[in-house]
Amino acid sequence: MTQTFMAQTSYSKTDEYGFERSGSFDYASYTSFMSQYMLILTRRAQRWNAVFSGRNFRKSNILKRFIRKGIPSNLRSTCWMAVSGAERLKSQSVSYPQLKLCSNNRHILEAIEIDLPRTFPDNIFFFNQENLPNMLYHVLATFAHQNPEVGYCQGLNYIAGLILLVTKDEAIAFWLLKTLVDEILPKYYVKTMSGLLTDFDVLDELVRTSDPVVHRHVLNVGMPWAMGTTRWFVCLYVDVLPTETVLRVWDCLFFEGSKILFRVALTLIKIHRNLILQTSDLSDLTAVFKNMKSHPRVINCHEFMKDIFEIPGSLPGSKILKLRAKYHRD
Repeated sequence: MTQTFMAQTSYSKTDEYGFERSGSFDYASYTSFMSQYMLILTRRAQRWNAVFSGRNFRKSNILKRFIRKGIPSNLRSTCWMAVSGAERLKSQSVSYPQLKLCSNNRHILEAIEIDLPRTFPDNIFFFNQENLPNMLYHVLATFAHQNPEVGYCQGLNYIAGLILLVTKDEAIAFWLLKTLVDEILPKYYVKTMSGLLTDFDVLDELVRTSDPVVHRHVLNVGMPWAMGTTRWFVCLYVDVLPTETVLRVWDCLFFEGSKILFRVALTLIKIHRNLILQTSDLSDLTAVFKNMKSHPRVINCHEFMKDIFEIPGSLPGSKILKLRAKYHRD
């Protein structure tokens, strides 16, 4: 997606990735944000072209700093493949076309076929074209057959679907999905969802230690973290945050790993702290968690990405690993 395309669609009823905007969408605020963000995108693209003209995306502190400020859209596929380890995984594995031939479990294929129409029904590129849904079907089917521990799990369709919207490449989408599930994320998608349950406990402790008042309020209202945040972790914030914000988060996720998910979670809770504390019952509290994508600080993805590295403070990967070990579930 080019910056010109983004500018042309900023006033339309769909966003730059083909998703329909809600009836309550604040066009005035978004236009104001985009007028500034377009200038930022242009400057960042020039910097990327100057520093990484050879497209050599080896991990370094310089690259980390650049990625935190956003990967230009035309470089996302290449950069994601390089920094995530997907390119390495691809070079060490059987080719995608060969893996694709092994998709023959009717039970798995039927489950995927059922979920395809439910995947981004409000996206014009999925709704009006056969190509992307067909590509998504093959990515999910191939992944499910080569990873029997996971197979097909709801949530993967949204992740693979957004990867396809960005890359428009079936094989790249497969390798990025495989890398996310096999190497970057804990066991969110196995039948027991052990990694997901563990991370709810990790989030609980992080909120308790960083903001005891909010933690006590959520506990008193009676909202389990699973109720408010399952989609955050399972869908990696797809359909939770604005699409451009999700992709900025994913830029860092592919480079820095799953600790980024907690940085985002803690920042969202902090930004909505007053609204959370104003709730008095479960329905009001869950409504706050469901409607976080419309907050101006969330829509402004550039400022939001600054927030996730400032608001939670120090959050090294080693701390997340220790907490996961503490709350580990088989």
